[in-house]
Amino acid sequence: MLDKHGGAFAPKPSSGPHKSRECLPLILILRNRLKYALTYREVIAILMQRHVMVDGKVRTDKTYPAGFMDVVSIPKTNEDFRLLYDTKGRFRLHAITGDETKFKLCKVRSVQFGQKGIPYLNTYDGRTIRYPDPLIKANDTIKLDLESNKIVDFIKFDVGNVVMVTGGRNRGRVGVIKIREKHKGSFETIHVQDAAGHEFATRLGNVFTIGKGTKPWVSLPKGKGIKLSIIEEARKRLAAQATVGFEIFGSKYIENAIMYLVIQFGLSRLRLFHK
Repeated sequence: MLDKHGGAFAPKPSSGPHKSRECLPLILILRNRLKYALTYREVIAILMQRHVMVDGKVRTDKTYPAGFMDVVSIPKTNEDFRLLYDTKGRFRLHAITGDETKFKLCKVRSVQFGQKGIPYLNTYDGRTIRYPDPLIKANDTIKLDLESNKIVDFIKFDVGNVVMVTGGRNRGRVGVIKIREKHKGSFETIHVQDAAGHEFATRLGNVFTIGKGTKPWVSLPKGKGIKLSIIEEARKRLAAQATVGFEIFGSKYIENAIMYLVIQFGLSRLRLFHK
């Protein structure tokens, strides 16, 4: 993500709701991704004017850790982004609009009882919410209203629901849960099938439910979570280049390309006969 010629040092994220390995400091979002600042000092100037919000709250810390599913808003430019992963496991600032800016999905880490028997749940981003729905259990996903901080709806961690992988070598892939394998004394394994029909397996802790059935509750970045092989990526790139060439040069470009191939094929056959 960072330029390899930009030096050996990188901004260290502050302590916050996400692990340092699973977050992106605001300075990198504003300077390296959105290009709203050129230098460290410019980022500080933007933040101190209270132009940047994360999950509906103004943040002025330049290294505040924004993580998976967080909503980054810049009211000055009327822009909202959700932090998601692409199929190569890299953070993507996915632009969102409308009602999608008003909520976020949170994975439930645990459901417990506090003093005087008050039930509460803990989420993956450090939130504690009291009096949740009794049907919500660990590993389920809640839909949280960012204004009221209340649970609007929830998704059970069940076979048949759509998920996004948030850890491991399959990070960023999206698919439907097919099988849940329980292993006593070891990690539970989840088998997932994506929209292209490819199946893969990962640990339970790496899976984040994002919708009921096959329809996700949040919009997905380019690629829709379908990981392509190296050959498929190359074919897609070549097809895009051919389309651009046709748009620029028209049918003449294609005719010349075909003629070139015919001539090359003919020459190769002549060389073969002369041998």
